[in-house]
Amino acid sequence: MSRKIKIAALQLSGPTPVEPDTFAQDKEKIVERLLKLVKEAAAQGVNIACTTELCLTPFFCRQLIRNNDYLFDALPSALIDPLVKEAGKHDMALILAYGERDGIKRYNSALVFDTDGSVLGKYRKVHIPAYFPSNLPGGTGSYERLYFTPGDLGFPTFDIKSLEARVAVQICYDRMFPEGYRILGLKGADIVFNPTNYATYGQKYRIEVWGRLVQSRAYENGMFVCIPNKAGVDGDRENVGRSLVISPRGDILKTGSGDREEVVALEIDLEEAEEGRRRIPYWRDRRPDAYGELVN
Repeated sequence: MSRKIKIAALQLSGPTPVEPDTFAQDKEKIVERLLKLVKEAAAQGVNIACTTELCLTPFFCRQLIRNNDYLFDALPSALIDPLVKEAGKHDMALILAYGERDGIKRYNSALVFDTDGSVLGKYRKVHIPAYFPSNLPGGTGSYERLYFTPGDLGFPTFDIKSLEARVAVQICYDRMFPEGYRILGLKGADIVFNPTNYATYGQKYRIEVWGRLVQSRAYENGMFVCIPNKAGVDGDRENVGRSLVISPRGDILKTGSGDREEVVALEIDLEEAEEGRRRIPYWRDRRPDAYGELVN
């Protein structure tokens, strides 16, 4: 039986301010841009939409900002109310990725809102990349390890009951690790949303390999993957864009542009995820008793 819904990546783009003291002022402007994308998604009949990683600010991790509390938010708050209300008005579930402030800790997080605007839950990015510099044109490196605490909420799934859909979240670098995706597959996730800030770092080959790992994650776990990625230029950082929707067979079904702000939307049939899990019953053939070396 067909279970069709429409999903979308809300692909933000640059240019954005370079000076760090403008980042906080820019949040409301970014919310306005996101609101435009949410309205466009609603006009296209989208049921679930997801933002790019750290969507409320430029990618501040490209530089080390010592007094950086203003970059982080405790959500939900009045700042994002327009987005949540607009999505709820159209019965659209929304996944919003942001820099989270929780006491003295900082997380790279995503909130999951149900179709009525209520909070279903939160995911905190588990895998935080170590610092790596890049002095190449279009590169900047990343200081992410110096900003964020690794996530402590595990790998939750979220049931959007009105859509009969079980969704989950991984964030950017998480896609490099099959373990999180495997756990979500075992929990029956139909769709994994993977908000991302993937750039060239001055190495053009990164455009060619973009998406390959996530195609494997989708195929080996029998799930759809929607991976919103920042496009255009973020200060002196060249983003790859090209947000993707990937099928449970590992096929790229939809690709966004490399330089534009846009809604990358596609109708999918959740029955294909069910069929994918039947086709490759990995859950039946796993041997966790033999995997001890992975965690020792």
